[in-house]
Amino acid sequence: MILAALEAAVAEPLKNQELLDLARETLEIEARAIQRLSARLDETFANACKLCMATTGRVVVTGMGKSGHIASKIAATLASTGTPAFFMHPGEASHGDLGMITAQDLMLAVSYSGETDEILTILPLVKRIGARLIAMTGKPASTLALAADAHLDVGVVEEACPLNLTPTASTTATLAMGDALAVSLLKSRGFTAEDFARSHPSGSLGKRLLLRVSDVMRTNEQIPHVGPNVPLRDGLMEMTEKGLGMTAIVSEDGTILGVFTDGDLRRALDNGADVHTTIMREVMHADCKTTTADILAAEAVHVLEENKITSLLVADDDRRLIGALNVHDLFRAGIM
Repeated sequence: MILAALEAAVAEPLKNQELLDLARETLEIEARAIQRLSARLDETFANACKLCMATTGRVVVTGMGKSGHIASKIAATLASTGTPAFFMHPGEASHGDLGMITAQDLMLAVSYSGETDEILTILPLVKRIGARLIAMTGKPASTLALAADAHLDVGVVEEACPLNLTPTASTTATLAMGDALAVSLLKSRGFTAEDFARSHPSGSLGKRLLLRVSDVMRTNEQIPHVGPNVPLRDGLMEMTEKGLGMTAIVSEDGTILGVFTDGDLRRALDNGADVHTTIMREVMHADCKTTTADILAAEAVHVLEENKITSLLVADDDRRLIGALNVHDLFRAGIM
């Protein structure tokens, strides 16, 4: 009877305020854990950075269980910010994956206890290979910490878990230390936004910093263009066929003389232009905006927005037509 009453009490859902209080307490405990890390930073951290900078190979990050998940994220952050790195599962290392490590590499081992069996098993072999070792633990006197060339202390006073068992504050602190290491190395290497873009070519930043007009413009037969003396009717047919909402007017050698857009068509018809007798030279817009193929596509977006237009002609240094694009091309490329 008493047991049933206790089970019922335990099963009773928490009230909204209780949930909010628990959430705030969790965040406050984890925030304090990170603040204490900051206060403990010393030359050991600088030495760890120097070890990474001196490594001519890669940083091999390893960890087991929840530390393994954190280690995997640290490896990904390092790799995307200029420090070649990858994650190696310590359990698999004993079954062949240790072959991933060379004497030019550095191992970053993550274990809060510093006594993870799978990591300690491979330590002698890592040392024999000649790789250097950075340990990230919460126990400075642990086997792993003492074996390391540099030890980063990520110890916490308490976990956010009410039972003080589940890794919460400790994993947050370890993740934060990994970020601190990655950012310090990023700055030391002079890593730039362009470098970041090269390792993130599919991301929005990568596209904005890497893609050029030449990568997104339409070329050859896709470019709408007509001569200056053809009837307006032919210009309309070219616009309709190419689907850019405009056509270039070019000379015999391909020099851009002007552009004719949907807006120009409306104005021409309002002024009584006859599509059969009016020629393109009479209705084209001679002072048209052009761009070059080598500028960033993001700069082309700025030209479109600044001039309140939806399409651009691309010209070479002699103002000859080599391409065309519109806002839809830039949308498809992920630039806008």
